[in-house]
Amino acid sequence: MGEVPDLFSLCMEAATKEIIHGDHLLQNISELPQDLFDCLLMRLPPLALHKLQEMPFKHSSGYNNINGISSDGRKRGRYGDFDAAWKMLFKSRWPEGVRQIQPVDLLRKEGIGNFEPMNSTGDWRQTYWEAHLQNCLENAAEIAFLPSFDGPIGEITIPETVLKCIGYEACNDYTASAQSKLSYHCQQFGHFARSLRLQNVLCIAETCQELLRGSKLQSMVLRGIKSEEHVNGACKLLNQNKETLSFLEFVHCKLSSIALGAICASVYRKDIETHGIQYFSIIASSILENSSVSIPSGFSSFLSSGRTLRLVNFSDNRLGPNFAKMVFDTLLDASSNLSVLDLSDNNIAGWLSKTNWRFSTCSLASLGIGKSFQSLRVLNLRGNNLRRDDADCLKDALIHMPNLESLDISDNPLEDLGIRSLIHYFVEATERETPLVDLEMENCDLSSDGVAEVLTSLATLKNLFNTLSVANNDLGSQVVPALVKFLGTSYVRVLNIEDIGLGPSGFLELQENFPEEVKLVHLNISKNRGGIETANFISKLILRAPELIAVNAGYNFMPVESLAVMYSALKVSKGKLERLDLTGNTRCHEPAYISLLEEFQVHGRPIVILPSLHASVAPYDDDP
Repeated sequence: MGEVPDLFSLCMEAATKEIIHGDHLLQNISELPQDLFDCLLMRLPPLALHKLQEMPFKHSSGYNNINGISSDGRKRGRYGDFDAAWKMLFKSRWPEGVRQIQPVDLLRKEGIGNFEPMNSTGDWRQTYWEAHLQNCLENAAEIAFLPSFDGPIGEITIPETVLKCIGYEACNDYTASAQSKLSYHCQQFGHFARSLRLQNVLCIAETCQELLRGSKLQSMVLRGIKSEEHVNGACKLLNQNKETLSFLEFVHCKLSSIALGAICASVYRKDIETHGIQYFSIIASSILENSSVSIPSGFSSFLSSGRTLRLVNFSDNRLGPNFAKMVFDTLLDASSNLSVLDLSDNNIAGWLSKTNWRFSTCSLASLGIGKSFQSLRVLNLRGNNLRRDDADCLKDALIHMPNLESLDISDNPLEDLGIRSLIHYFVEATERETPLVDLEMENCDLSSDGVAEVLTSLATLKNLFNTLSVANNDLGSQVVPALVKFLGTSYVRVLNIEDIGLGPSGFLELQENFPEEVKLVHLNISKNRGGIETANFISKLILRAPELIAVNAGYNFMPVESLAVMYSALKVSKGKLERLDLTGNTRCHEPAYISLLEEFQVHGRPIVILPSLHASVAPYDDDP
């Protein structure tokens, strides 16, 4: 026999059903004492909570609805109670959160919070229903993709499991009810949506004219736009939301010149020849035809007239040098306050030599040219097949970016000759009023001599250098003296020296010459095959880096006795270390020390990340 519910629970259940299915007792519910009212709120499913919050109420104190707004315009105290209830429902349904539509990775590199987040309303009801609607649209897209599907998108049935999440009690044939259809959820909750991700099958006239007619989207991610029908549907959606839209991203799309021009034209605001897009991205897509020799006029106008543009991202689009040149030439004449430009993972070697950068800074300023680059703070040229001959041209380009703070030139075969031609720029840039503080040169075919020259030059500066990465260059232990000097004088916060071939001798030399105190916060020394000397170095590092938060020491062939060394250091340390990653050190699996290391925790989670027992039976990649 099941547990008999108490009277209080039965009353709460009855009140919940009344809120969902009736109206005549709602006024009485609003008059409940504060403690009972709060208890009810925390028990209501989303549909009931939503209906209660939407209902108008007459109240003796002058409040005209339970949504929290009084007749004199002041918020009622109970509004905060509703928000707490919505937050609880959201966390219960999505304990890990939901993926937000934001240019997070690039904006995080800014390091300065002058970008307004897209979903910053602080309204948990809006956040809940937006995530719910996204869930419904994704389920509908899966069905619409099936070859057998033939019918209106709005008639697609939402899974019963999703309906139960919001408190809908399914009947025997729940598919016959209006609440089971996508159209119901779009009509009821579409006006809460600020940010949505839409598959190409949803980019049709029906979505714009019926399903999302009431939405005022601020950000959209469109995936798989390829056919003329997809483009037309996307343009209708964009045009409908052009007054509010500020973030627009295309992923895995195929956009011809005509399509790109039409898309750009659809976001222009009424009666003014400009748009409100701040973040514009086309990622992992095919842009324009191979034979294109110029940017479509609509696209060129979009880039040049967008005074609000802050981020432009064309990463991983298989672009050639001609397209890159056209983008740079267009932005050179634009008047936007561009902060982030990402052209990573394209094959654009030689493009800079085709752009005429060889003006003095004064002549550019006097001509009013290059305003967009005057404000540029993040430039990502990773994986562009840039060679040492491109480095000179890159230096000329960088001179006209006086506020650049972050530069990523990783995965380009620049070699030592190429990087040497940039050293003078690096030094000057770090001494500016707005200095270069993030520099990534991973996998650039550099030797220890080339990197040592860069480190030695930067070591003479006293500015705070936030991030430096020279990972995946074959440097060996010969780079250690320059690295030690740099660590002692540069105040670098984040250092990535993964897979540079330090070996045991490199780690030993680091220990013997390590500065008395460093400002490191994050350090990546993984894949350097350091053995026990890696552990010895970490034990010294922990004691001499009081602000250290995270160390990645994975895949270093560390023997089991390394655990004892690091345990002793952690025991003595009183620093801020939150994560020590030993993944891939498959010999480090001693149960006695593993249990001891588990005593070191932050926010209830172990600091030390150890290889799993399953991984410990597998050999190293290059075990003898």
